[in-house]
Amino acid sequence: MADSDCKTLVDGNLLAAKAFAAAGLTHMFGVVGIPVTSFANRAVSVGIRFLAFHNEQSAGYAASAYGYLTGKPGLLLTVSGPGCVHGLAGLSNAAVNGWPMVLISGSCDQADFGRGDFQELDQVEAVKPFSRFSAKATDISKIPKCVFEVLDRALAGRPGGCYLDLPTDVLHQTVSQSEAESLLAEVEKSRTKPQFPPVENSLIEQAVSLLRHAERPLIVFGKGAAFARAENSIKNLVESTGIPFLPTPMGKGLLPDTHELAATAARSLAIGKCDVALVVGARLNWLLHFGEPPKWSKDVKFILVDVCEEEIQLRKPCLGLVGDAKQVLDKINLEIKDDPFCLGKSHPWVEAISKKARDNVSRMEAQLAKDVVPFNFLTPMRIIRDAILKVGSPAPVLVSEGANTMDVGRSVLIQTEPRTRLDAGTWGTMGVGLGYCIAAAVASPGRLVVAVEGDSGFGFSAMEVETLVRYQLPVVVIVFNNGGVYGGDRRSPEEITGPYKDDPAPTSFVPGAAYHVVMEAFGGKGYLVGTPDELNSALAESFSSRKPAVINVTIDPYAGAESGRMQHKN
Repeated sequence: MADSDCKTLVDGNLLAAKAFAAAGLTHMFGVVGIPVTSFANRAVSVGIRFLAFHNEQSAGYAASAYGYLTGKPGLLLTVSGPGCVHGLAGLSNAAVNGWPMVLISGSCDQADFGRGDFQELDQVEAVKPFSRFSAKATDISKIPKCVFEVLDRALAGRPGGCYLDLPTDVLHQTVSQSEAESLLAEVEKSRTKPQFPPVENSLIEQAVSLLRHAERPLIVFGKGAAFARAENSIKNLVESTGIPFLPTPMGKGLLPDTHELAATAARSLAIGKCDVALVVGARLNWLLHFGEPPKWSKDVKFILVDVCEEEIQLRKPCLGLVGDAKQVLDKINLEIKDDPFCLGKSHPWVEAISKKARDNVSRMEAQLAKDVVPFNFLTPMRIIRDAILKVGSPAPVLVSEGANTMDVGRSVLIQTEPRTRLDAGTWGTMGVGLGYCIAAAVASPGRLVVAVEGDSGFGFSAMEVETLVRYQLPVVVIVFNNGGVYGGDRRSPEEITGPYKDDPAPTSFVPGAAYHVVMEAFGGKGYLVGTPDELNSALAESFSSRKPAVINVTIDPYAGAESGRMQHKN
């Protein structure tokens, strides 16, 4: 051992950075400050790109989406106390969506805990509702083990969020260079990759038998299948059997929306009449009406493919297959290959789905064909759809949030490639937009990123347009500006009363807000549009330049519906 190795000291900041780099992590999102600024700088020095945000909430949403898009845990770095609390937005989003993420927070000096230290908080306790596993490095020697533990736990079973606590005093502790290398090597050597147990062949045979003997089978897949990179397996299954398919919103693109067996435009018929539904990487939650009547037939037989046994126990399907979506589908495909079957285009069920889908698409296209000015939601959405399709492959990543904007966009915008749609997700989270954009831009560097947002959704994270400009990311943010939440003042005369009746409505924003000027203030490109020609021109220019831009689209404030498609909840 060289004397220089013993004399060179490695502090906790550098050791933590080296541990994340050794685990193959290349990106980190966050907001620096006491006590983690040195850690961020050390991470950059060892080859981890640090994306610095204005707000931990947006950085957390970025980390959660990055985990989904790359399959590696997204890293969020925050300061102690309030920074950690702000980071819970991203951690909870990862937990609910089943995306791998690690929240890393500095914390107060251990010797001063309980005495009212600067930004003191029992952070391990605070994160409990949203963290599947938490680790606190109480000594520098424990940092590598804690790092690898949180990363591995974030990916085990159904992915989710984990928490790593790095106390100030531990970050300041030091070890020799040789000891640091020994600690890292020891942990790497003992690391084991999480594995799913194989699904029993008898269960695969049962699944295939149910599909084979069904009169009206349906394949449903969601973002769990997208995370598992199961697109080729799904394609093989759909095209070999001729079974219609229905993606959940973020499952869109695993097979193109334009595929002849796509049942999206015939959704009510597909879920209402199917007798066997193979559900892959999608939970029977509110997005799928809990798998219950009246939306689904009371006699439908569900085959659930999920990484989480508890999920299958909760839903009590006809048949549950616990495992990785791609691995399970590959086994199903292999079983079918030995004794193939195919419904064929003339099958009554396929014909019924196809006819209903064509009829609904025709009705929608008739509405989309009209140029309505002042803009409703359909006219600009059609123009945006056509502009995105012109980009070709690799297709842009679409980020969608808002009430009416997201609802209409889900019906109009077309996904042709996997993992190219990010939206409010399982939790219906608003405010994810700019964080998701930044995650998509760094996770998929060859793709343009296009956000289609309501003005309310944009407002949650609008300051991050500066982050787009600072890193020169290829993101175009399109804001549907209708003057407020759902569209400004929707109150009835009876509701306009009381001592503050002259205040703006709770749903109202400043009319004609110049969101595009916010982007221009930081050196990006801003556009204000209100006609088809203006919107077409702005899209062509911004898509071509692939530089940060905001397109402020003026929408008729009365064009949408309150609460979008969920009026019954409000």
